[in-house]
Amino acid sequence: MPSRSTGAITQDWEPVVLHKSKPKAQDLRSPKAVNQALRSGAEVLTVKKFDGGSNRKPGPAVSARKLEEGTEPAALERVAGEVRQAIQKARLEKKMSQAELAKQINERAQVVQEYENGKAVPNQAVLAKMERVLGVKLRGKIGK
Repeated sequence: MPSRSTGAITQDWEPVVLHKSKPKAQDLRSPKAVNQALRSGAEVLTVKKFDGGSNRKPGPAVSARKLEEGTEPAALERVAGEVRQAIQKARLEKKMSQAELAKQINERAQVVQEYENGKAVPNQAVLAKMERVLGVKLRGKIGK
C-alpha cells in the first residue's frame, strides 16, 4: 500500500483567475455580432466582394491548348454506310445474330448494334475482330 505523508494538510487560498477566450473571427462576422457592434456605435468594416452573392457563371472559357491547336475536328467520324452494310451482310450470310457476333468478338451486343446503325465511332481493334470473325474486309472502307 502506498504510504501517505503524515504532514498537515493545508489549503491553497491564492485566487485563481479564469479568462474568457478571445472571440473567433467567424463569431465576429455573424449577423448577431455585427448588429450588436452597430448598436453600440463601434466601427464596422464592410467589404463588397467582386460578384459576391451572384450565382452567375463565367462565360465559355477557352483553354490555351485548344487555341493553340485550332485544328480540332467539329464532329467525330462515324462508321461509313459501306462498312455498316458490309457488317450486316456478312453477319446475315453466316446466320448470326448481333448478340452472337458480339460474343465472338468479346464485345457487348450494343457495340455491334451501334456499328450496324452507324452511330459508333470506328475503333480499329473492334473492326479487326469483326473482320476475323466475319471474314470480310472492313478497315479499308472507313470514311471513303
